[in-house]
Amino acid sequence: MKNTILVLAVTAFMGGTMVAGCNSSDKKVENARDKVQDAKENMVEVTQELNQALKDSIQQFKNESVVKISHYEKSIAEFKARIANEKKENKAIYEKKLAELEQKNSDMKKKLEDFKDEGQGDWRSFKSEFNHDMDELGQALKDLTVDNNK
Repeated sequence: MKNTILVLAVTAFMGGTMVAGCNSSDKKVENARDKVQDAKENMVEVTQELNQALKDSIQQFKNESVVKISHYEKSIAEFKARIANEKKENKAIYEKKLAELEQKNSDMKKKLEDFKDEGQGDWRSFKSEFNHDMDELGQALKDLTVDNNK
């Protein structure tokens, strides 16, 4: 009797498990569609966040670069005032170098203003090149002022 009850209980348990575990194929397809839809919505949201972060990064870089460019403009103006009392030959050399640096500075300003965001690859390339050029301009200004103090 105990064996019969045990066999019936195990059979009932297995039957219940099989019925509960079997989803219809329609339900599986519906679950899969829901998951795909959720993934698409998440992808759109993440893409929008990434684009906004890139725009914010570009704007921050532009703001910082404008500050550097204006700092270089002030340095050039200060250096012009300092060379006013130089000898003619030295003054001419410094004025020529300053004119070149002023031109580079204005070219950098124009380049920054003309940049149009056309993708993350273009942005990285532009940023790298622009930073390199700004560093060279800053070093040239520094070297010019060091030469003047000798």
